[in-house]
Amino acid sequence: MHEFQETLIDLMRHGEPVGGRRLRGSQDDPLSDDGWRQMRRAVGEHNPWKRIISSPLLRCAEFASELSNRHDIPIKQVADFREIGFGDWEGMTPEEVMKAYPSFLQNYWKDPVTHTPPQAETLDNFMQRVKQSWQTLLAEQAGQHTLLVCHGGTIRAILTEILAMPAQALWRIEVPYANISRIRVTRYPDGSMTQTLVFHKHEL
Repeated sequence: MHEFQETLIDLMRHGEPVGGRRLRGSQDDPLSDDGWRQMRRAVGEHNPWKRIISSPLLRCAEFASELSNRHDIPIKQVADFREIGFGDWEGMTPEEVMKAYPSFLQNYWKDPVTHTPPQAETLDNFMQRVKQSWQTLLAEQAGQHTLLVCHGGTIRAILTEILAMPAQALWRIEVPYANISRIRVTRYPDGSMTQTLVFHKHEL
């Protein structure tokens, strides 16, 4: 028999990067001054976490490192929590994509499963790598309160899995800069598990 156990995971999106709104994927822009302010304001002086997990991309990793140093919280980077790769769209604004690929972007937002951008990572592959890393995180951080600093697409992939939504609906979840989504994972004595979205908001 297993014991009753609760795990809390806070999913935090990075703040605004230098260059503003773009389809970055793996493009490694750092945070803008506004981005730093957004993330610091979202967290404030809260430090309930036993561990910080971060995407290795600068817009996540630099703030995660600052928070780790400030509160002496162990930190680990996990490459598979990086953003989905946008291929030929990397670094472009939505307006630039619409101009260069008429109607393709709106089709992608509506159904990203069957409208993969040129040379981009498929949604199926993205969802699978995030899911595997999420399961590993839950096993390693069982019973703990952990902060995961990552990306809008990564958070959407996790929420889509938790809420049993179709993959086509991935981009229908709004995840603003520095937004925090708290997930409660409950394991029961019979070995079963539930995952619950507790809140989804701008600040703790």
